[in-house]
Amino acid sequence: MPLVDTARIFVKSGKGGNGSMHFRREKYAPKGGPDGGDGGRGGDVIFRVKDNLNSLLPFQYVSRYIAKDGQAGGGNRKFGRSGADIVVNVPPGTVIFMDESDEQIVDLTDPGEEFVIAKGGKGGLGNVHFKTSTRRAPRIAELGEPGQEYWLRLELRLIADVGLVGLPNAGKSTLLASSTRAKPKIADYPFTTLQPNLGVVEVGGAGGDSFVLADIPGLIEGAAEGHGLGHEFLRHVRRTKLLLHVLDASGGLEGRDPLEDFRTINRELFDFDPGMQKKPMIVVLNKIDLPEAQENLPRLHEILDSEGYETFEISAATGEGVRDLQNAVAERMRDIREHEEEERKLEEEKPKRRVYTIGNVDERAWDIERVSPHQFKVNGVGIERFAAMTNFSQWESAERFQRVLDRAGIIDELEKMGIQEKDTVTIGSFEMTWGESYDEKPWAVEHDERLDELLAEEEEGMLISDWDDEDDGEDEDEDYEPVHRTYTLDAIDDEE
Repeated sequence: MPLVDTARIFVKSGKGGNGSMHFRREKYAPKGGPDGGDGGRGGDVIFRVKDNLNSLLPFQYVSRYIAKDGQAGGGNRKFGRSGADIVVNVPPGTVIFMDESDEQIVDLTDPGEEFVIAKGGKGGLGNVHFKTSTRRAPRIAELGEPGQEYWLRLELRLIADVGLVGLPNAGKSTLLASSTRAKPKIADYPFTTLQPNLGVVEVGGAGGDSFVLADIPGLIEGAAEGHGLGHEFLRHVRRTKLLLHVLDASGGLEGRDPLEDFRTINRELFDFDPGMQKKPMIVVLNKIDLPEAQENLPRLHEILDSEGYETFEISAATGEGVRDLQNAVAERMRDIREHEEEERKLEEEKPKRRVYTIGNVDERAWDIERVSPHQFKVNGVGIERFAAMTNFSQWESAERFQRVLDRAGIIDELEKMGIQEKDTVTIGSFEMTWGESYDEKPWAVEHDERLDELLAEEEEGMLISDWDDEDDGEDEDEDYEPVHRTYTLDAIDDEE
């Protein structure tokens, strides 16, 4: 079965259920008050590492993974049922990228490791949460938060300690077969190996040192630019800790210069990933059982030793020198693992700094960006979610949204940036036109006397910004300078 090590898939988490706007109406409780329940949470999309998988082949048949939506809330304070999560199983060594931006999101290596790639939307609050001493019959409920959706690119990078690199027919597969129980296809023509092969080398018998050896096939000149087969498998070299560069010391039937072969493969490796220059490398001079190899050995040793490379002479076909090479690799791997353990301990002792990822962002931050002379964009996880969950068909919800913008300082900042009537303001997927203010409140709808009481209510836990009093962005000319500011806000909480 061919190795499938790349895939492109679509994931979407579930939408949160809508909150319920419902009032208790019973025979002996004519004024029972609001009792609308909350919507259920949408399902997450979760990646989980399974150690019994070794390919991305399943994604060739199923490429869309969509979690269930949460159900809407109901009367009598009934909560909506949460949507079921969907778990996507991947093999160890899977790296996940955003398909559009090529941004690496996570590298999954350990069996059982999980990562929430798309978090389900929150359920909307029912009207029971909006009852106050002066708002006895709130006709307001939140919509469920939309789910997250992404196109992702998956790459499988084999988890191997040592990688075998070299030109076709250098003897890599023969060395793998003589060192492990792997049974790669071996023949005397180029590109015999069409996919990476793995084997475990045991040194010193049961309980002794061991390491995983990977044969990376098909490297030729131009592989980094897509020539030959090697470009499809170069990604697997990245994860190895040590490289064994196998050279046909005899020069092959074509009479090539082994030293030139060495330069060619190294050039392709370093062009593909300059970081590979820091990876330790042992040069393996293979096929020393041939007379042509014996003639080349003195010159190869002289040049390679002068460049600081450790070299070993072997004949993978007869087994000569293979045991000594295995012992040297095992010793080098011990040193590498000890060094990694020391670095890990030092890293744990360093003070931790918060890292923001898809599921770990500062939801309190917001900023305003002037994208054109008459168009403004408000960015921020918290404020965009709030806009998406506001039901603008309910006038009390629209007023609540307006009060949040006002108390957050967003309205003031837009005015400072020179917003004018009929300019466009975008918050997430919600777009609105700046109009004439009513009592200095844009987008105010017709209201009754009770609305004045609502506007006077303290909106507990509203968004708070730290904007200053500098006057910017009043120039309406076409040669304006784009403006981008960032602020901090508090979480939204309507309970009083």
